[in-house]
Amino acid sequence: MGVTMRAPCKRSGEKEEQEEGVAAAAGRLAGAPEAEECSDVDSDSDREMEGIHGPGGLVKDTVYLRSCQAHSGVPASCFLRQVSTPELNLRHHGLGPQGARALASPLTSNPYVKRLDLRDNGLCGAGVEALAGALSKSSTICDVDLSENQMGVVGVQAICAALTVNLTMQKVQLAGNSLEEHAAQYLAELLLAHTGLKSLDLSYNQLTDHAGEILGPALAENTGLTELNISWNHLRGPGAVAFARGLEANIFLRVLDISYNGFGDPGASAVGEALKTNNVLEELNMSNNRISAVGALSLGLGLRVNQTLRILVMSRNPMRGEGCFGVLKSVRDNPMSALELLDFSEIQVDREFDDLASSVKVLLPALHVKTAAHRVEYRKELLPVFTPSLPASVPK
Repeated sequence: MGVTMRAPCKRSGEKEEQEEGVAAAAGRLAGAPEAEECSDVDSDSDREMEGIHGPGGLVKDTVYLRSCQAHSGVPASCFLRQVSTPELNLRHHGLGPQGARALASPLTSNPYVKRLDLRDNGLCGAGVEALAGALSKSSTICDVDLSENQMGVVGVQAICAALTVNLTMQKVQLAGNSLEEHAAQYLAELLLAHTGLKSLDLSYNQLTDHAGEILGPALAENTGLTELNISWNHLRGPGAVAFARGLEANIFLRVLDISYNGFGDPGASAVGEALKTNNVLEELNMSNNRISAVGALSLGLGLRVNQTLRILVMSRNPMRGEGCFGVLKSVRDNPMSALELLDFSEIQVDREFDDLASSVKVLLPALHVKTAAHRVEYRKELLPVFTPSLPASVPK
C-alpha cells in the first residue's frame, strides 16, 4: 500500500469566509446568541462546542479559537472534541500550514494529549516548523505521526531540532514526506542526540545510497532506538553496505524493516556479517531487495551463528530455490537459532527444499517456514514498546 499523494503545498481558499467562521465560533464561546433557525443543523461550528469539559476545557478551547482567528484558520471540530483526551487524531483534515500554526499554541500547554496524529494534512515545511516549536516545549506528547505532509528538508530539519530538545518523545512517524539525501544529516543528528526515541518510521521516502552512508554510522552509535522502518526507499550499493555495518555495531535495535530498497547481494552480505556479531536484533524484513542466490548464501553465514533473530522475511527476492535452500541449511546448522518464522513468500522451491524443511522441523519444532506453496499461520507477540494502544506502522 502506498502513501496518499496530495497536491503541492499551496493553500487557496476564501480568507473572508475563514475569518467569518472563526469569528462565529469565537462568538459562540463568548456567549453570542445563535439564530434559532439553525438550532437543528448539525454543522462543524455546532460540534465545536462538544469539546468543552468544564473550566479547564473552556480555557483550552478559547486559546485554540483565538489562535485560529489570529492565523486565519478554520477551527477543527475534532480538536475541540478531543482536547482533553490522550490521543488527538486529526489525520486527513486538510489543515495546511495555517491550520498547523493555529494548532501549535494550544498544544504547547495542553496537559492531556500524549499521541498526536496529523498524517496527510498538507502541512508542508512551514506547517511542520510551526508545530516543531510546540513539540519542543511539550512535556506530555510522546508519540507523533507527521507522515504524508510534504515536509521536505525544511520540515525535517525543524522537527529533528525540536525532538533533540524534547527527550519525552518515544515514537515518530515521518513516512511519505519526500525526504531525500539532504534530510539524512538531520536524521543522523537525531539518532545521535535522542536516546529516548524508541520507534522511528522513515518508510516511503526517497533516501538514497548517500543517505545510507550517513545514517549507517549514526545507527552504529545510537543508544535507545528499538524499532526502525526504512522500507520503500533507495538504499543501494555502498549506502546499503554502510547502513548494514551500522547494524553490526548497534546494540539496541530489535525490529528492522529494510524491505523494498534494492540492497542487492553486497547489502545482503553486509547484513550477514552484521548478524554474526549482533546479539539484539529479533525481527528483520529484507523482502524485495534484489537478492540473488549468491547474496542469500552470504546472508546465511550470519544465520549459522546468530542466536537472537526470531523473524526473517526474505520474500520476493530473485534467490530461487537455491537461495532458499542455502538459508534454511544455515539455520539447520545452528543449534542455537532462535528463528520462529522464515518467510520465502513468492519464491518457488523444489522437492529438495521441502525435504530439508521437514528435517529442520524436527530439530527446530518452533520454526515456521513459508514459501510460495506453503502458507502458515503465525502470530507473534508484539514487543512491549509497541503495545500500549499505539497504531501500527505504515502498512504495505
